Amino acid sequence: MRIVVAPVAEFAPGERRIVRVGRRSIGVFRIGEKFYALNNYCPHQGGPLCLGRTAPTATSAGPGDFGVNEDVFLACPWHGWEYDVTTGQSYLGPGEAPVRSYGVAVAPGAQIGADAKFPDRVPGPYVAETYDVRVEDDYVVVDTTTRADRQVKTQ
Repeated sequence: MRIVVAPVAEFAPGERRIVRVGRRSIGVFRIGEKFYALNNYCPHQGGPLCLGRTAPTATSAGPGDFGVNEDVFLACPWHGWEYDVTTGQSYLGPGEAPVRSYGVAVAPGAQIGADAKFPDRVPGPYVAETYDVRVEDDYVVVDTTTRADRQVKTQ
């Protein structure tokens, strides 16, 4: 199912929108010129994940050296569990059961993989559900087709 969220011109960088389709609630985030979508359900205990605070990640090669990445973490407002907005991966401790996720598209035809981009953190037990997001004719569109469904279509 494809869900038209908003015209790109009405979706400012740093903004988020929560859309509801049937029983499904999806948070759509614009980070710079890229769009990401997550299920608005925290896999940890079911909190409204997409209402949580967002923050960029920091990097440092040593004392006095620091920078800020474009990557953004989202913290669940209930218990503070953090998720990478681009992949849905949690970054808390190991040892908990994983959770289903979907691929994330950031531009027509482009996909972001779940590369290990946070070398100082250990992937945690949960992965929030993510959805493909595309810009079509200047509208932000979320595709809720599951990863398994997309793989079947391409075979």
